[in-house]
Amino acid sequence: MTVILGALLTIAGVVYMAGAALRRGRLSDPAPTAPDRPAPNLPTPGPTLEPRRRGLGFLGLSQNWPGLLMMAIGIILLLSMAVL
Repeated sequence: MTVILGALLTIAGVVYMAGAALRRGRLSDPAPTAPDRPAPNLPTPGPTLEPRRRGLGFLGLSQNWPGLLMMAIGIILLLSMAVL
């Protein structure tokens, strides 16, 4: 039972973090700019999958802590069963 719960928590953490990254905005559009800033200089004229100024904000701890917590608890449960 503990192994199943640990596996489910680990998978739920990954799914939560993937969903949180997708909810923050389209990945193929550059990050929105303020009205007083110029638009980012992209190598192609249209939307691209790798905008220059998107950054790695989607990896921040403040946005992903619930998913990381679920994964950590799931891994601890899985390792506790492996040790016993």
